[in-house]
Amino acid sequence: MTTRTTQTTVSFSSAFLLPGFDAPQPAGDYLVDHDEEAIEGVSRTAWLRVGAFIHLPAIGVRSTMRRMVPITPGDLDAALKKDQT
Repeated sequence: MTTRTTQTTVSFSSAFLLPGFDAPQPAGDYLVDHDEEAIEGVSRTAWLRVGAFIHLPAIGVRSTMRRMVPITPGDLDAALKKDQT
């Protein structure tokens, strides 16, 4: 099966907390990796998202420890929507 990873940047204007996080994360820009698998069709290929990971800490934050935390796209979307209100 063919897979791909795409990377996006998300921005939070205030602190946020996603399920599985030890503590709230500060406002900032964060890299998010989206893992997808190809679904081969007769006339085209579609991509199914099978996982997502957020890079901690935020972009530009100096830290000796960086990590990728698994997240669900729905939780990320909800947190971004909450951040906009």
